[in-house]
This record gives sequence, C-alpha cells and structure tokens, in this order.
Amino acid sequence: MQENLNCCCHDSQAHFLTQAMQHLDLNAAQRKLLLQSFREITVQIPLEVRQGGKKTLHTFTGYRVQHNHARGPFKGGLRFHPEVKLEEIRALAQLMTWKTALVDIPFGGAKGGITIDPAKLTENELETLTRRFTQKLAPVLGEHEDIPAPDVNTNPQIMAWIFDEYSKSHGHTPAVVTGKPVELGGSEGRLEATGFGVAFITGRMCSDLSIPLKQARIAIQGFGNVGSYAALRLSEMGAHIVAISDVFGGVYCKDGVDIWAAMRHVQENGRLQGLKGTKEISNEALLALPCDVLIPAAMEGVINCNNADAIQARLVIEAANMPITHMADDKLRTHGTVIVPDILANAGGVTVSYFEWVQNIQRFPWDKSKVFKRMETYLSRAYEDVRELSRRKRMDLRTSAYELAVQRTLQAVTLRGF
Repeated sequence: MQENLNCCCHDSQAHFLTQAMQHLDLNAAQRKLLLQSFREITVQIPLEVRQGGKKTLHTFTGYRVQHNHARGPFKGGLRFHPEVKLEEIRALAQLMTWKTALVDIPFGGAKGGITIDPAKLTENELETLTRRFTQKLAPVLGEHEDIPAPDVNTNPQIMAWIFDEYSKSHGHTPAVVTGKPVELGGSEGRLEATGFGVAFITGRMCSDLSIPLKQARIAIQGFGNVGSYAALRLSEMGAHIVAISDVFGGVYCKDGVDIWAAMRHVQENGRLQGLKGTKEISNEALLALPCDVLIPAAMEGVINCNNADAIQARLVIEAANMPITHMADDKLRTHGTVIVPDILANAGGVTVSYFEWVQNIQRFPWDKSKVFKRMETYLSRAYEDVRELSRRKRMDLRTSAYELAVQRTLQAVTLRGF
C-alpha cells in the first residue's frame, strides 16, 4: 500500500487521534466538537516583487487556523513555505492544541503561514509581506486572543516586524507574539529551547531504555534551529552525533561530528557539505544509518511506508512536527522501534514561548538558567505522565500522549460549557 505523502500530515493526525479517542470511548458528538476548528482565515496579500529588473505585482495566500481555545489563548507558529496549504495548517493547529494540553500550559492551539518561498524575496519585500499579513490578521490576534510564534522559515526578526506592526494600532504589546529578539522582550533561551528540550527528552528516554547516552550513536536529520541545538546539547551530554543533514544533504563521521565546527561551517558556507573530517551522505541514507537514536528534525512525513523498513534505530525522537506517517508508525512499532511523539519531544519551544508571554505580561524578564530549569520541570512532568499511562495501559507512547492531551482538552471544553 502506498501513502499519499501530499496529505500525510492531515491523514496521520486523524489516524493518531482516532486511536486515542477510541481508547477514551468518546462518542461522535464529542469527537466532532474536538476536531472542528474555532475559526479558519484565508487572506490574500498583494506585493510588488522585483524580477528581472522590474517590479511585478503578485498576490500571496496566507492562512491562520484557530483550532481550540478552551484552555487558553490560541498559540502556534507561522511558517513561510511554498508548500503551505490550508489542510496542512489545519492539522498543525490541532497538533498545537494537543501539545499545549500535554505539557499543561494555559494555551490552546493555532497555526498559520504564507504560501511563499522567502528565499526569493529581498529583505524589504519580506518585511512588507509580513507587515501586510499582520494587518490582515490583526483583528483576531492579541495577547489574550491569539499569539503567533516562529516556525519553518520564520525567525525572531519576522516576529519583531509582527510585534511592531500590531503595536502601531494597539499600543506597546510585546506579548502578542513570542520568539522575538531578546532586545524586544524575547525570552532568554527561546532560540535554543526546542532543541534543548528534544535533548532533555532524549536523555530521559535513553535512561529508561538502558541506552548509555555517553556511548549512544545519534543521527539527526535537519540542522536548522531545532536540529542544530539538539545536536549541540546532546554532544555536550556526551552522545556521539554521527550524522547530521540539511536540505542539501548530510555529513557522516563514525567518531562523531564536531557540532560547533558544523555550526560555524553552515554560518560561513550556507550548507553542511564540505565540513572537514566528514563524508557526504544523502538524507535518505542518514535515515537508514545503524544507530541507537534517530532524530528527524526537518519536515513532515520524511519517514513513511516507502522507507520505514530501512530504519535501524532503536529509538526515534520526533523533533519535527509529524515526521512519521501513520503507516510508517505502525511498521516501526511492529519492528520494536520506540517512538517519542512530537507533541512531547518538541514541546520545549512552546513551553518557553509560554514563559516569554508570562514575562511580557509581567514586564519582568528571567535569566536563562531559570528559563531552562522551569522548562525541564514542565517537560519532565509531561514525560512522566505519558510514561506512566503507557505502562499502566500497555499502550505506545504516542497513543498515551494523545489520550492525555485529548482528555485534558475535553475536560476544559466540558467545564466551560461549550
């Protein structure tokens, strides 16, 4: 059976949710209530783009899906990518609802983005596009309504433009967006948070599986913000990062890649290829490497039914959102592979986004050590909740995580009387 990878994000989300809802014995009305979006917004953004020496008017499509706010304001990232589609954004908005519920922070779930390749825009064009997108969304944003954050191809600078544009009509409102530069109210540690959280969860899981972290061979697909900081922290914890990769391909070193050198190399050259002391491999080959831990930290659906049988890692940590399709998930678990789901593994980012929001509301910044200590407290609690339920009901970690998240969300919906 072949998977339709163009809609794997939506299909996999539905599959994982169905399993959890069956365990909870939810009726049809409860399922419909939890799956429906509160609001879905599609906007058209006109922009003059310089091409071939002259300016041409283009209209780009932007989205914001607000899934559920029973537990608090909508929260979720904005991605700028040519493959952004409403169906994908809808699934990712749901994912944020479950993630915030699982880690037990007072937010709901949302997601948004623009169908655009930002690499094809100048910085001025990107700023104009971001500000016009913010203008379109401003009526539904707010520090107690909907708080965006960075995602694929967005960064602190883009969040700064959103904060500035929104504040023009609403006054100084830093809490309207998280992931900002520290100089504008961003939290210390926010940049590293998702990757460091992935490393923390990896360490806990390795301990439970009796995999000595200081001897563990780890491969990481994706060397953006999440993958690079996960690699850096895991190498500091003593693990051997034998392979890393970016969109152009990967590099391998059996004795472990020097992650600091890799980060400097990417900053200077824009890609990992050519890193001294390594040999080049493809992203596909990286996924199939014999290793103790595999961390997909790139895009959705990279592990699917076409390559699941090639995965040799004993443990897979989902640093990206939905990197494993539901059909691949079934195959891997049949082979005995342990999978830590994305809503637990990469929740460090949204947890520290919550801390940034709190600091902005209070106008009282925290130091980095306090941020990371509190992040680990939240992640540890969520990890222990998932592990305990998994052991008690003899379920896989993903179903356990979804069951906890759905149950908490349903409880909030029921108590509020929606």
